[in-house]
Amino acid sequence: MSGFAASTASADAYEAPSVAGRAIQAVVGRLVIIVPYLWLLVFFLIPFVIVFKISMSQTAIAMPPYTPVLGFEEGLSGFWRQLGELNFENYLWLTDDPLYFNAYVSSVWIAGVSTLLALLVGYPIAYGMARAPASLRPTLLMLVILPFWTSFLIRVYAWIGILKPEGLLNQLLIGLGVIDSPLVILNTHTAIFIGIVYSYLPFMILPLYSSLEKMDYSLIEAAQDLGCPPVTAFWKITFPLSLPGVIAGCMLVFIPAVGEFVIPDLLGGSQTLMIGKTLWNEFFANRDWPVSSAVAVILLLLLIVPIMIFQSAQARAQEQGR
Repeated sequence: MSGFAASTASADAYEAPSVAGRAIQAVVGRLVIIVPYLWLLVFFLIPFVIVFKISMSQTAIAMPPYTPVLGFEEGLSGFWRQLGELNFENYLWLTDDPLYFNAYVSSVWIAGVSTLLALLVGYPIAYGMARAPASLRPTLLMLVILPFWTSFLIRVYAWIGILKPEGLLNQLLIGLGVIDSPLVILNTHTAIFIGIVYSYLPFMILPLYSSLEKMDYSLIEAAQDLGCPPVTAFWKITFPLSLPGVIAGCMLVFIPAVGEFVIPDLLGGSQTLMIGKTLWNEFFANRDWPVSSAVAVILLLLLIVPIMIFQSAQARAQEQGR
């Protein structure tokens, strides 16, 4: 009888830690889910609400240069009254001036072309890295990441020395006899494309490499054994399997390129029209924070809405695949 009691006590003692362990695991699991949402709340939602509030304000000669239209100075009843008096004058102002519409269109076009060029340049590099011997892959990855060890601004300034009329590129082409007079590359869209592709190329290569490195290349060998030409095998097997990396890389390049300011300002010259430069001018030159905040809100919505639609379509496709 005493032995039975002892065994029961030991079983209870063994079961108690397991229950506590499960409780700890449940708490840790919830924290893992909560932390990303807290990150989004602090670094995305709250700043977005602040910018949206400024966009609904009125311009004023003060510091900061706007008159807030929402506040709790008059209590909760005053807040609700102010909320009912909100207007969208700053957003309507954007529709009256074609400058902003042209800036949005130009930014999307430049970012789209740059993303396509980055994909055309980055895909062969990522494919070569994925097919390289395993011992060389860490070195190749380090070489891709190596430019990040240098200041972004210094790298863009270096392209000024390369692309200007008396720069290294024109001197090389003239020395080789390819051209007779210097090419005008700096302060053109070509210079902007070069700067964006060079600066954001690692963001394209790394997702592509991650997808291509995991691919089962025995599928290519099987297709070749069945008489499939290499080009056909690439388009029917390799490229479809690498689509997640293609989409991720394009988003990582396109989204920051739309709002890029430094590259168009330094390499594109004063005539380049992009939304990043327009925002900078409104904030610092015109000191019109409400209008510039409205421009930023619309830009954010233009980028987020397509991403949400794409993610929703992907989720529906995965559910149908199950």
